[in-house]
Amino acid sequence: MSDSEHVESPSDGRIYDPDDDHHFPDEKLNAVLEFVEADEEIQTYLEAQNVNAVDRKRYNDHGAKHIEIVRNRALCLYDLLKAGDVDFNGARQQGLEEADEAVIIALAATLHDVGHIVHRDQHAYYSIPLAADILDRILPEFYDIADRVRVKGETLHAILCHHTAEKPLTTEAGVIRVSDALDMERGRSRIPYEQGGRGINTLSSQAISRVSLHEGESSPVMVEIAMTNAAGVYQVDNLLKAKLKGSGLEDDIRIVAVNTNENREQLVERIEL
Repeated sequence: MSDSEHVESPSDGRIYDPDDDHHFPDEKLNAVLEFVEADEEIQTYLEAQNVNAVDRKRYNDHGAKHIEIVRNRALCLYDLLKAGDVDFNGARQQGLEEADEAVIIALAATLHDVGHIVHRDQHAYYSIPLAADILDRILPEFYDIADRVRVKGETLHAILCHHTAEKPLTTEAGVIRVSDALDMERGRSRIPYEQGGRGINTLSSQAISRVSLHEGESSPVMVEIAMTNAAGVYQVDNLLKAKLKGSGLEDDIRIVAVNTNENREQLVERIEL
């Protein structure tokens, strides 16, 4: 079920609202988001990149809706981590401002899958030159030459490191890596499922009914996952766990998945990571 199919609550940690109060400066971020949403080239990329993933490979959604969800999750996760005083080193070590952390995260979330327009396989590496060209057009609207080079580099690093083969060196990149896996609800696999796809990615996504982010008690963030059958374990254990490992956020995020199906025998009732 997609984000748009729910009545959202501010406590769900699912939707970034520019008008809300946040634990970080958001004025520059909100201006960048307005630019991205109005940009025809970017929006066309987000539509076109889904053809290889879904139409040709019959894989889960990697288009505009996936990007919207990942970006929302990333900014909500970032907000919770900032509230928990987690250190973000990417912008800081480049001599950038705190306000640039959210910009890096939002741009990386927006462009991380653009390489799918070339091929699903090894798409993270194709995303780098394509995103670099797009960033060269966006960043001059908001930064001088020196800062645009630094923001570009940090954004590309975060894009590359959403791929589990590459190790994030910044907290911003770790947020993108984890947030990519947080789009696991059944709405993501709707198209391949309706087309007859019954692979493990499709079936396991169909078993996930809701993902929410909250302030944790023993860690800054708790991710709550509601699943309707044991197939959802694949999304949690094989995909999300793999993304969390090596992200640099292992000690800051607690994951709890609960089987909410009360009508049949439950092979798995609860998982905690």
